[in-house]
Amino acid sequence: MTGQAPDPGDRAVEQLATSPVRAEVVVLIEHLSKSFDGRLVLDDVHLKVGRSKIVSIIGQSGGGKTTLLRCVNLLERPDHGLLTVAGETIFSGDRLVCHDLARLRQTVGMVFQRFNLFPHLTAVENVMLAQRRAGVPEQVALERSVQLLRRVGLAHRGVAYPEQLSGGEQQRVAIARALALKPAVLLFDEPTSSLDPESTGEVLRVMRELAEDGMTMILVTHELPFARDVSDWVVFIDGGRIVEEGEPADVLVRPSQLRTKAFLASYAASH
Repeated sequence: MTGQAPDPGDRAVEQLATSPVRAEVVVLIEHLSKSFDGRLVLDDVHLKVGRSKIVSIIGQSGGGKTTLLRCVNLLERPDHGLLTVAGETIFSGDRLVCHDLARLRQTVGMVFQRFNLFPHLTAVENVMLAQRRAGVPEQVALERSVQLLRRVGLAHRGVAYPEQLSGGEQQRVAIARALALKPAVLLFDEPTSSLDPESTGEVLRVMRELAEDGMTMILVTHELPFARDVSDWVVFIDGGRIVEEGEPADVLVRPSQLRTKAFLASYAASH
């Protein structure tokens, strides 16, 4: 007996999420450097992120954290080094290897500090947009978007516009949007820095649930207790270099480097 034919929309999204998701090392960075106007912002950075791992990047403002994150999906182009994402070489030496940036950004979802929602679209339309551009049929995209809004606790806010949503709700819509094409890795750039404490708690709850579901994530965060609780690996970057990295208890509780100790002491004094 012949089974029901697969939905073409599901095929469209599954094709975006096949072999890359199975790569054991989702992000590999070696000898990465980046300068702005002659100022070295990233200096010989090495980082490996395994599948279903959560890596938190911590450090002072201006230390290179966000630049490193933005290099992973080529929002910033490195000057030199090796970058592979989901088993595919993206950048090598001083040469851009990946020229299909749209496909790369389907593999690498990003949640920005300032939400970046389209103000003229409702919450569900914001989540649908990337799927429609990827060729997912409208009804399939709509159903998946509703499911994703339900996942982040916003099923009842689908027809609201961004201006009608709180900061925490907007950020959760942004997370749903980033999940829509089933990325191999999610990048978070200080996702709670502009939120009040209650909204911060809402967003961190969703991120914690994603971690429990096995989503590969790289976080730039100032929420050190959250980084300690959910991360598999913590990276302290300062002056464009990785000063110390390791398991959360080692870096955040028993750091070995004086610079890390000074940073944590400063954080404790301000909290």
